[in-house]
Amino acid sequence: MKISKTHILSAKALIHLAALLTFLYLWLLVEQNALGADPVKEMTHFLGKTALNYLLITLCISPLARRFKQPLLIQLRRVLGLYCFFWACLHLLVFIWLDLNWQVMLFAEEVVKRPYMTLGALTWVILLALSITSINVIRRRMKRAWLTLHRAVYWAVLLATIHYYWSVKSGLIEPVIYFVICFTLLAQRKDYFKSFLRRCTKKKLV
Repeated sequence: MKISKTHILSAKALIHLAALLTFLYLWLLVEQNALGADPVKEMTHFLGKTALNYLLITLCISPLARRFKQPLLIQLRRVLGLYCFFWACLHLLVFIWLDLNWQVMLFAEEVVKRPYMTLGALTWVILLALSITSINVIRRRMKRAWLTLHRAVYWAVLLATIHYYWSVKSGLIEPVIYFVICFTLLAQRKDYFKSFLRRCTKKKLV
């Protein structure tokens, strides 16, 4: 069965609903003091994992569209990607606001000193660039450069997965699951990475 535009609109509505329910679920956890002994830490991890989940789901779209020959599925990537950035912004906001009490300089120092925060900051910057350039007018003006830039999402998912692993500190099962999913999705893009390595090798030889 071919997916129609109506199906895509319905899928987008479900994505919006899922995001709303996720936000309401977090709000209920906060209201009921159900986030454990360190609610700020738990909230920060919840938002970070949600952003990572949306990022992984976004990367699933292209392989699924090719596998099942459903090109309209590609239209779901932008809404999923923007929600990923939304959750990543909340993740960052909660950390700076509730954990660091708006001490921006301290945040900058932490980014420099702590590798897992460096990776998190790099991921956020990539997601910011992808979100801004997802606007149709900007996309049209960028032409071929748009595709080159948006392939940076592959690096974002790798950096985000490592960031999550380094930030957990205890328990390896979940991070390992995320790594398996991450590398499975990146393996679908092996041609890109082969091309990237060839270009890097040529630059070193020059």
